[in-house]
Amino acid sequence: MADVFEKLVKDGGPIGQHMKRAHGYFAFPKLEGELGSRMTFRGKERIVWSLNNYLGLVNHPEVRKADTEAAARWGMGYPMGARMMSGNTKYHDQLEKVLAGFTKREDAMLLNFGYQGIMSCIDALVNRRDVIVYDAECHACIVDGVRLHMGYSYTFKHNDIEDCEKQLQRAAKMVEKTGGGILLITEGVYGMSGDQGKLKEIVDLKKKYEFRILIDDAHGFGAMGKTGAGTDEEQDVQDEIDLYFSTFVKSMGSIGAFISGRKDVLAYLRYNTRSQIFAKSLPLIIVEGMLKRMEMLQTMPELKNRLWDVTNKLQNGLRERGFDLGKTNTMVTPVYMKGDVPEATAMVLDLRENYNIFCSIVVYPVIPKGHIIYRLIPTAAHTDEDIELTLTAFTETKKKLDEGQYRVAEIPDMAEAL
Repeated sequence: MADVFEKLVKDGGPIGQHMKRAHGYFAFPKLEGELGSRMTFRGKERIVWSLNNYLGLVNHPEVRKADTEAAARWGMGYPMGARMMSGNTKYHDQLEKVLAGFTKREDAMLLNFGYQGIMSCIDALVNRRDVIVYDAECHACIVDGVRLHMGYSYTFKHNDIEDCEKQLQRAAKMVEKTGGGILLITEGVYGMSGDQGKLKEIVDLKKKYEFRILIDDAHGFGAMGKTGAGTDEEQDVQDEIDLYFSTFVKSMGSIGAFISGRKDVLAYLRYNTRSQIFAKSLPLIIVEGMLKRMEMLQTMPELKNRLWDVTNKLQNGLRERGFDLGKTNTMVTPVYMKGDVPEATAMVLDLRENYNIFCSIVVYPVIPKGHIIYRLIPTAAHTDEDIELTLTAFTETKKKLDEGQYRVAEIPDMAEAL
């Protein structure tokens, strides 16, 4: 009989295999100082493109004031207990009404966390007779939610409507046998590639097939659409999206999440979403802070306007310099390059240490071998100087990459230098 721990420590897993050399620098780095476009990393100021702070609210004076006052009033513990039992307040109800109205739904429900929240909602929405159809590039939280499902599930190629229809056909045949229904899950904005989910085209399939749609719009809420209500507003399909989910992490500079939709469906979810009914209620410091953030989102359009000003300047500048940004049509800015893992890490080292640019990098095994993706997250807090310095850094390091200056035998062992 094998020791259950043996397989865990043998090689660290696909990503963890590099932990000894990468920990503290490439993985689990420590950014210090005030959250913003410039922070301290290893004692030096860096321009940071890795924070999901789209509207720049994290350190906005009005937000800090609201959070501070809420903390002084309630502390971190209030209310105590699960919301169903002893953790409900008028402020929780108020925030849900604001979110429902803003997303143009009948009702909304607060969730303590985005990841576990959508997993638990998926679990509550379907039973073993139902079938789930979902996009192949959906976030890990959706994939894990589907794993909880005890019935059938079918995946369609990313944003491939023809394949989506094929999987709906398969699902329709299956539910004829099981007597269940079909739940289709897609995203509003895909956080890695930056392209929008093809919501309009998926909605059109409702004319031919009977199914419900749940979208995860974590990156779209607050940033997409005329009012910032999300990607379904951007694509003018709010009335056709049955359930709308988003987090408070990306644009709102907070924590937690919500799901909105039909009143009767939300009533069911309140009494059957296990991650909420068996967990402590969302603290009032977060709830009151979110009420302030929602007020600002609805009354200060300059926040979203600045986000898009930064986004357009950054993306246009990169494209003008010949960089491949793929199919992004949102704020998320992936920069695609060719190279192996050691080259990529050497380039990151150069960007951070010599150009003072801190951004996230994606390599094998997350993406195929030979490819590198830098993911830049523009925010309303970035300055034009931040953009210009970053464009210069990417131009010069890309030239070095193409010339082979980053070819090294293995990943630099940064753990020894820490």
